[in-house]
Amino acid sequence: MTKVIEIALDRMTHHWDADEIQRQHPHLSLGQIYAALAYYSDHQQELDEQIEEQIRSVEQSRAAAGESPVRAKLRAMGRLP
Repeated sequence: MTKVIEIALDRMTHHWDADEIQRQHPHLSLGQIYAALAYYSDHQQELDEQIEEQIRSVEQSRAAAGESPVRAKLRAMGRLP
């Protein structure tokens, strides 16, 4: 199941038009894509808040997890700043 937010983010981050979104999500019809983009347009503030909350949640999880052992090893080898 593809969420409206995913379609909106594809449009915003990749600058994809509806045809490209359909190529990337072939299980969706153009009508479904246009409907999702219209829904996003009508509810942009609410959906943008949800996107921001998801970003904050990911950042908090990443911070709580700390550095991965692989990154630590690469840093020790001088391969990461």
